[in-house]
Amino acid sequence: MPTPTGAVFEKPTTLRTRVEEFLRTSIMDGRIKGGERLREAELCEQLNISRSTLREALRTLEAERLISIEPHRGPTVVRITEKAARDLYSLRALLEGFAAHEFARLASDPDVERLRKAVDALHRQAKGSNKSALLAAKRDFYDVLLSGCDNDLIKDMLPGLLSRINLLRATSFARADRLPESMAEIDHIFERIQARDPQGAQAAAQSHIVNAERTALEVLRRQQEEASTREGDRPGTEGRGGPGAAG
Repeated sequence: MPTPTGAVFEKPTTLRTRVEEFLRTSIMDGRIKGGERLREAELCEQLNISRSTLREALRTLEAERLISIEPHRGPTVVRITEKAARDLYSLRALLEGFAAHEFARLASDPDVERLRKAVDALHRQAKGSNKSALLAAKRDFYDVLLSGCDNDLIKDMLPGLLSRINLLRATSFARADRLPESMAEIDHIFERIQARDPQGAQAAAQSHIVNAERTALEVLRRQQEEASTREGDRPGTEGRGGPGAAG
């Protein structure tokens, strides 16, 4: 059924899991913004689900740190700060660089072919205008990369990290020239993997993360400045301090 977020929800057999995925996708695609409250009664009515089912799904998203649940306020989508973004990208560079290194070293030829197909699919989506499909193709790329790196800890850790990274990734595409740059970087990662060059694949993956971080932080700072400007323009906000004021 259509909802105000612009997404379509289909009531599935595994209801709680699908509720989680619906909300997760809406957050990561930017349809539900950072800092926005999730009103339980409205969501239950829109999705035709029980409050207990919704709350089970919300607890999963809270564990992934996509939302926070505060007493007397309810669930709110996490707003990522500049420091949190830097921390996320630093850890991502370590894990993803190692995953690319190990994939180049250990993956089978069929795994490399699967990765090539994932890169091709990502290029196809990059030519379109469907941001949801683009983010889904990027997730598919990482699914193949993680399955072929043969490290169970990275497979456990990196997906949760990427869920939060997607809060920034969805906005980083706001810089029009970033997507072609990103695709060229992913091509370079694959070239080094296909050449069975672990060090080169690791360096290419880490360079990709550094560039993604730079873009995401630019967008984040701009959003924070715009939010501060809007706050300063509201009646009754004089004397509360500018953008650098302590909260």
